[in-house]
Amino acid sequence: MVNITQQSNQWLISGPVLMDNANEALTQSIALSMNEQLEIDFSGVTDIDTAALSLIMEWQRRALASKCTISFANLPVNLNSLAELYGVTSFISVTKA
Repeated sequence: MVNITQQSNQWLISGPVLMDNANEALTQSIALSMNEQLEIDFSGVTDIDTAALSLIMEWQRRALASKCTISFANLPVNLNSLAELYGVTSFISVTKA
């Protein structure tokens, strides 16, 4: 089961982010606020597939509509590989550690 919690201007994602639960993740995220600057942290993610890219794109659309700057931290290696495969790496703002 995927879980998203908010701490100030950061969303913490834990568990698997897969096609099977992407809608659940999207529903959870809708209830969370997007402040002026938001970081979405993937450090607690245990498994991932292309659904995570769809969620990232949706969160970026929502951030744009909310006039929010969004970045992503601790992306799993395989998510970076998928982003490269689909040619979307330039669309994902990654926070550098």
